[in-house]
Amino acid sequence: MVEVRWGNSRLRWQSLPRMPEVPQIPRGWLFAAFAVCALFAGGVSLFSANPLHRLWGAAAACAYAAAALVVMAWKARAGVDVALAAIVCGAILVPLVWMAWHGEGQPEVEVVARSARTLIHHGTPYQDPKVLNGTSDPNAYNPYLPVMAAFGLPQALFGSHPLTDPRVWFGVVFLVVFAFALRVGGARDCLRWAVLMTASPIIAFELAVGGTDVPMVAFMCLGFAFAWRPGGELAAGLALGIASSMKATCWPALAVALVLLIVRDGKRAALRFCAVALAVIVVCVGPFAVTGPGSLVKNTILFPLGLASVKSAAASPLIGHLIAQTGHVGHDIVVVLLILTGVAIGASLVVWPPRDVPAAMWRLVLGLSLMFVLAPSTRFGYFIYPAALVGWLLICQAGRREDIKPAPPPPLALARRGLARGVRGDGSPRG
Repeated sequence: MVEVRWGNSRLRWQSLPRMPEVPQIPRGWLFAAFAVCALFAGGVSLFSANPLHRLWGAAAACAYAAAALVVMAWKARAGVDVALAAIVCGAILVPLVWMAWHGEGQPEVEVVARSARTLIHHGTPYQDPKVLNGTSDPNAYNPYLPVMAAFGLPQALFGSHPLTDPRVWFGVVFLVVFAFALRVGGARDCLRWAVLMTASPIIAFELAVGGTDVPMVAFMCLGFAFAWRPGGELAAGLALGIASSMKATCWPALAVALVLLIVRDGKRAALRFCAVALAVIVVCVGPFAVTGPGSLVKNTILFPLGLASVKSAAASPLIGHLIAQTGHVGHDIVVVLLILTGVAIGASLVVWPPRDVPAAMWRLVLGLSLMFVLAPSTRFGYFIYPAALVGWLLICQAGRREDIKPAPPPPLALARRGLARGVRGDGSPRG
């Protein structure tokens, strides 16, 4: 309960949550959601050309179908928990443990693991530019910023085992940080919602086969959750600074959050946020930028933009990739379109700045979606960023709806009103 005074009047803000806990959601809605997930996973299993994707699709489709049947047949509250356990096992644990046990995964898993080994033995997570100049293997490049190498340290230190696989730690960090982001953002039943999001195709698909983007999106949500709180700019800067030290994909979130804080809380709060975020980036990235600037630039900037000698293996039939495939002119056109898109989003932040977190999140979702569509090297999996951000926002908004209700007038006002009506201050008739 928050009380706001304005002159002699008072307003009392009371949080009235709209979103029920997960077990209180109508069973028909849950059945429909699980059924759609099962259809999606089944489609992946039937039509994907990637054997790892087909493996995930087969296991996840069975799990989502079983969960749909459970929520309809088991009316008790425990039925939802059983359904959640089923999708966690089938959509995450079974395919992930099998792939980790057999050393299977998308190339980025090995890239992260190798970056950790390189960090331990050579003091940097990046290959030397001379080594990269002599290779035609795109997986020799490491497009991630230094903090991402931390997820490969268990495997580098203790050997290759299912529990040391980077994807396990991607998932653990996402679940913990996302649940905390929901709690800070004002959601209810945070753990179940976090489990539901983790086991949904939005996260589970990429987590089982790759997963490098999964922890980043959780820290982005946490940063904006703290930005939603008055005086939370320091914690927001810390969370977004960590995300920005994993991959450059988070950098647009820094700009959006900075504009939001300038407009809503003033320049001092924005400067505090900026100082903390930059300090985290300097501490995490600075040493490698000083000792090996060429390696850092070539791996994390030139390679993702398609300007290195080897092109990224990331490819999906989106507009940017299709145009870039036409040749050098097409690639230059895509780079120009990306720059113009960035300028347009930046101009919109100046002309029409977001004044609250929901507006900022929708602006960020739009910017990231355009960036992924126009990027010369892209994957459909990158869209977990806008999808997870929107999911987090909707859950939090539903849990923190605030109604404005006039507070009861003070006793002095009641007494004056009673005298005017011929009633004593204690409510008894006068005279």
